[in-house]
Amino acid sequence: MASKNMATSKRKSAPSGKAANHGPLKKQKLQAQKEKKPRVEESEPWSTDDDDDDEGGVTLDLEDDFEAMDVEDLPQKPNKTNGNTASNNQTSRERHEEQKRLARERKLAKPFGEQLHRLKKIWERLRRKSHVPKEERQTLVKELFDITTGHFKELVMKHDAVRIVQTALKYSTPMQRKCIARELQGSYVSLASNKYSKFLIDKLLGYEDDEIRDLIIPEFYGRVRKLMLHPDAGWVLDDIYRKAATKEQKSRLLREWYGPEFAIFKDVDGEAPVTDLSKIIEQEPSKRGSIMKSLKDLIDLMIKKGFTSFTSLHDAMLQYFGQVRPGTDEHRQFIDVCVDPEGDIPKHLPFTSAGSHLASLILAHGTAKDRKSMIRGFKDAVQMMSIDTYGHLVILVAYEVVDDTVLVSKSIISQILAPSSEENKHEVVHLAANDLFARTTLLYLFDGPSKALFPSQLSRDLGILKEVADIRETTSKKDSAVRRAELVDTVSKPLLAAIAEMPNDMATTPFGAQFVADVLLGATGEKEAAVQAVAALASGDTNDPVHLANYPFTGRMFKALVQGGKFDKAQGKIIPVSPPLRFADAFYEHIQGQEVGWATGPSSFAVLSLLECDDFSERKTLKKVLRKNKSMLEKAVNEPPPKKEDEEEDAKKPKKNRKGQDKKAVGNMGAKLILEKLD
Repeated sequence: MASKNMATSKRKSAPSGKAANHGPLKKQKLQAQKEKKPRVEESEPWSTDDDDDDEGGVTLDLEDDFEAMDVEDLPQKPNKTNGNTASNNQTSRERHEEQKRLARERKLAKPFGEQLHRLKKIWERLRRKSHVPKEERQTLVKELFDITTGHFKELVMKHDAVRIVQTALKYSTPMQRKCIARELQGSYVSLASNKYSKFLIDKLLGYEDDEIRDLIIPEFYGRVRKLMLHPDAGWVLDDIYRKAATKEQKSRLLREWYGPEFAIFKDVDGEAPVTDLSKIIEQEPSKRGSIMKSLKDLIDLMIKKGFTSFTSLHDAMLQYFGQVRPGTDEHRQFIDVCVDPEGDIPKHLPFTSAGSHLASLILAHGTAKDRKSMIRGFKDAVQMMSIDTYGHLVILVAYEVVDDTVLVSKSIISQILAPSSEENKHEVVHLAANDLFARTTLLYLFDGPSKALFPSQLSRDLGILKEVADIRETTSKKDSAVRRAELVDTVSKPLLAAIAEMPNDMATTPFGAQFVADVLLGATGEKEAAVQAVAALASGDTNDPVHLANYPFTGRMFKALVQGGKFDKAQGKIIPVSPPLRFADAFYEHIQGQEVGWATGPSSFAVLSLLECDDFSERKTLKKVLRKNKSMLEKAVNEPPPKKEDEEEDAKKPKKNRKGQDKKAVGNMGAKLILEKLD
């Protein structure tokens, strides 16, 4: 008890050399703190809705610090002499006015101080674009350039003035921009290394001026290895490499990754620099060791610093992996780095051209454990990969090489189809069906590498898929047909459910119509609900301009579904799916009474496929109706189809160098073939 009292007395005792706190005084102090009003934060004058987009730099010190404050609101120190005036007989207001005056004089006394003060006033006016009349803005811009010309290097190095230069660029003419770029020549490396001025380089290059580009990029030659590791310059240099550099400039920048000797590059007989590491090593095999070591060291440092999303890093990694032989320690160690699920490499590689190629090769060369680690590294990025220009390819490669189809189903397919909410669980399928890249991640399981699924802009995919297919022969155990069948079983149910639930949304676009046909023909499981839902789309009057019969892409969809299979080039015929789809009878049930409209319109081949379908039970009835309206079929054959509004507008425009101007318009070819079937 005594010790407790002693501790209490120690806590309550005043520090030595100071007066003890008395109870009443302490109460008054606490009461004053309680009554103190909360500080109200006012929005700064440059934080309005009229501001331009954030372009880097800090907000400008538009007024002296003391001018921005109300002196009466400042906390006042108690005067130890008389409580009202300072010891030098100055009031508090007078003292602060004097401090403001001295601060202003110090700023204006600095080199370029008065001009900088005026520039800040101009910037403050120009930034509010919607509030400045055009004539006033032109006058202010002229004054801004009159002051800044010859001083841009000085301004860009000031943290509170770089925005002035960015505003000058914003309102500059092409000639003025070039003048700014020339004036800054020789300082771009310093600008890139500054956390405020680095944005200026991106803004200059954003105008896509070849002269400005060729002024800026060569200044980075010879400094790539050092700058890539800089926290600010590294991002600037990678943006230059990714967005602005020409093919030759990219080659010069990437070559410096191969070692210090490549930093000083000399053209040989005017030839373009060689970036392909295999060719460089082929020319000088003795340098392989030093080149590979320099390249690997810089790659490791970049990964360690967290620059794993850099395009230039992915290009360098692909060059390195292309020179390591499977089965070697180099090969094994590099794969371990790339598949580490705890790192950021797996989730960044798929989103660049070289990165997606590298990820595909690692999946193909890796062990089952490597593939599992890499796929787990894709976590939370799979849906984004599916709609990405490059990322979707990595998903297709996983379908081709990963034997663990349960892993692929859970970690990839379920993520692609994951809805944002239960209410719109089928909407994600609709969006994927109409996306150039996402649709491949679903239809590839049904169609494989077909030309219909891979148009010319996706030809790169086919080359890489063939490359990994060759590697797969020695690294995967499961038969490719078995692997694909297991994945089809997984994806069929949600796709069929989406088609049955929202057929009109799915089938009213060219991509969507192809998606519906491919899924119904290739999926496994119960299809009846989806078949009936799609067949019901054919109902209605074909004279309605928006009826599906008037769109060629829906006509192709119905034709494919009626045929009940896909055309095999090798056998030269339609191979029916098993079990049979039996779409013909369901389709005819909804077009009865409108047979002639279908047979003479853009979707006439759907009717022709009914006449050719073996399991169509109403063929005789259809022929009877068509024979009664033979004259209408003949008219459709002999007369050109009616032009749409956009085609009529095109016809009115003058044609230049047209060939075959007097060619006779072709009639309805489907109707012509139908007539042949009726004879």
